[in-house]
Order: sequence, then C-alpha cells, then structure tokens
Amino acid sequence: MFRRILIANRGEVAVRVLQTCHRLGVQVVAVASEADRDAAWLADADEVVRIGGARASASYLDADALIAAALHHRAAAIHPGWGFLSENEAFATRCRAAGLTFIGPDPHHLRLMGDKAEARRTMAELGLPVIPGTRTPLESSAAAAEAADAVGYPILLKAVSGGGGRGMRRVDAPGELPDAFAAAQAESLSAFGDGRLYLERRIVGGRHVEIQIVADRHGSVVHLGERECSLQRRHQKVLEEAPSPGLSPGEADRIGGRVAEVIQRCGYRGAGTVEMLLDADQQLWFMEMNTRLQVEHPVTEAITGLDLVEWQLRVAANEHLPCGQDAIIRRGHAIECRINAEDPDAGFLPSPGVIEVLELPRGEGIRIDTHLRTGDRISPHYDSMIAKLIAIGPDRQVAIERLRAALRAVRIEGVQTNVSLHERILSWEPFLQGRYDTTSLEAELVGSPPATGTTGTTGTTGTTGTAGTAGTEGGR
Repeated sequence: MFRRILIANRGEVAVRVLQTCHRLGVQVVAVASEADRDAAWLADADEVVRIGGARASASYLDADALIAAALHHRAAAIHPGWGFLSENEAFATRCRAAGLTFIGPDPHHLRLMGDKAEARRTMAELGLPVIPGTRTPLESSAAAAEAADAVGYPILLKAVSGGGGRGMRRVDAPGELPDAFAAAQAESLSAFGDGRLYLERRIVGGRHVEIQIVADRHGSVVHLGERECSLQRRHQKVLEEAPSPGLSPGEADRIGGRVAEVIQRCGYRGAGTVEMLLDADQQLWFMEMNTRLQVEHPVTEAITGLDLVEWQLRVAANEHLPCGQDAIIRRGHAIECRINAEDPDAGFLPSPGVIEVLELPRGEGIRIDTHLRTGDRISPHYDSMIAKLIAIGPDRQVAIERLRAALRAVRIEGVQTNVSLHERILSWEPFLQGRYDTTSLEAELVGSPPATGTTGTTGTTGTTGTAGTAGTEGGR
C-alpha cells in the first residue's frame, strides 16, 4: 500500500478519497485553488498545497502544478477522483513518466474508452451488443445523413470525446440533422477540444443500467452488480438506485458476468463502469465505459459492504483483488439523491452563496457524503453539489421510506436546493412501481408545481430544483 498520495480533486470527491486513505493509514496531500483556500474540509488533510487560481483550468486541471506538488511533497501516487483529469490519458502518461502511480486504468485504456466511437467498435468485437450506429467518427453532416438513413430515425448525435450530455443532440427527422450536427459539433469542440461526432439509434423508452467492475493487474475481474440511473434531466443523473428494479437478479448476474468477461479479455485494470441501455424487450445495449468511479458508486458500496476507493488503491499498488466473484454478495437496496444548490426559477442554474444553515440527517440506514459545513460557500466556479444522501434498507420499500424521512429532516438555508424535487420523486407512482425510463422525469415530473406541504428546502426560496449537473468537476 502507498505511504502517501496526492488527491487531484476537490470537495466531496476529495473528502471521499481522504476518508478511505485515513482508514488505511495512507497520508494525504490535498490541493486547493484560490477559491478553495479557506475550505473547511482541507483541515482533514495531512498537507495542503495551493495550486492556482479559481478557474479549474488554472488549478485542478493544471497537470504541471499537480505533478510538481506530488513530487515536492513526496507522494507516491495521484488519485484523480472523478471529473477533472480522472479520464485524461495525457495526464496519466505524464504521471507515469514522472515516476508517480496514476490511480486508475493504464493510459491505453483511457484512450481506448475515452474515444466513444472506438470503444463501441472494441466492445462489439468482444461480443457485447452495441446500439446500432456508426463505429467511426462522422466526417460531415452529409455523412451523418447517410448513416442516419441506414440506422433509422430517431437518432442521437454524440461527441466522440463526450460525457455529461455535452455535444449530444436528438434528431427525429432528416430536416433537423444539419442544424443539430453543427450545434453538437460546436459544443463538443468547446467542451472537449474535439469536434468529432458519431451517431446511434435513439432507443425510445430505454432504461440506463450500468455495471460496476474492478480488475487487478493479475488477470482477475469481478463485477459488483448493476445500478439504475434512468432518472435524468438533460442527460444528467438525478437519482440512482441499486439493484435496478428493471432487471431480475438472474438477468443482472448474467449480464454482470458477461461484462466482466469482456473487460478481462480487453486487459483492463482498475475500477470502471460499463453503461448500458435496457430496451423494452429487455435487451441490454452497450453505450460507453467510464474509466473511473462514478458519482453514484455509494449505492454499490451500500449493498455489497465494500469500499471501492480501497479497491482502487490496492489495485494501483499491484495487489490482488481483496476477494473473488463468489465472495461478493449483494444485500438489500440503496437509493442516492444528489442534493444540489440550484435555482429552478432560472432554468435550474447553480445557486452559489454562503450556506447559513446545513443540517443533514443521520441514523439507521442513512449515509451522507459531503464536504460542506454551516458557513461554507458554494463557489460559482465549480459543481453545485451540496451532498449525496443515500438510504439503505433490506428492500426497496424500506429504502424509500428511510429516504423520505431523511429528506424531511434536511435543513439548508442561504442557497436554493432541489430537495423538494426528490420528495416528489419518492411519491411519484412510476418511481414507486419501478416503471420509469430515461425520458420519464422530464416528461412527467420536472416543471410541475411542488406538492403541497413539502419540506426540507428552507433556503432563499424553498423551491424545487434538479440534481446531476456534473460540469467539469463531478462527472456523471
């Protein structure tokens, strides 16, 4: 195990990694931008390095500063968390060249899976069903039109280097394609420095199901089950749960085993998530792979009793996986709400400001992941997440009941939040029945007036928002 690592991230992400490191006796070097220099959570780190200005490009995305800080403070490895540089092949390569361990996959797999078109081609060759579409980048709008005619409308245009819904456009008819192609290309170029696009058939009524895997450097791969992530707004996740109510245990085990086999065949190392779409015929289709931990990984930890950050550290330190597939037992049900500071009256834009009161529930079956305390500030420069609220129960109904009670106990003043949206979700019949898809939230719930008597969001207005705005920091 490493003696000391640097966490190349901030906020809730850094705190999550720091907690595991301290439990394992690993010293932590934290980094802080000018905007975060007085953040309360930094007091828990063994050392703190000021690395640059408030803008992420001048701090948390500054590879030179991060590597220099790790070397100067004698860190053996860098944990990138999720978001920022966590899937950056060039950064991982530079860490290796500097003699630092990048706690994540090898650069080859970061490059392979980071190119969404290449990832689709690779997974198809290895035997995973891939959503019908193109397997190479589109050269022009005309090429997209030809491919769309072959695939069939509706389609989705997607950024080859994309994520979080950026560089993505839905196209329902040929006449919409030229403008959608230009818009998606421009957004992709702005967000990722890469304007390449591919397209795939849009599966109407699909459910977003993802499989958590971990692979070591000795050829062992395990899956830790699936997560349901279909409650989304603008392609951003709002609430996640595990296991998926859309799959039977037998189906989940079958697809998990198949995914683990494919990941082993491609030689992947580290933690990762294979994202899939479940259609109305119960067919699962590969969408993409995220080569890091997901924001929603706590629901998997809750039902397995495992610490995925610890597994990341052990794999990066060249240890064997702590256990094999037969020893991984999933029990109960877990649901995660992303509580964000957002302004619903301004298109769900972030609501930065000082948190005057922050009271989050504790108790049986409740887990809180946060970096904030009363008096802390939500910065306009980064992700607007306040906390992740996770409820765990022996079954789905108990988890829902515990989550409802926990949301009623939340008290946040000084900023607007989306707590009342989560309360409405937990009383929404499609959710209670487990019968929802990636379009349900926007089509049926977001934008409707708050339910009478909802509580838990007492800030400036106490109105409804939506979670999941990942931005550069948070990932999806």
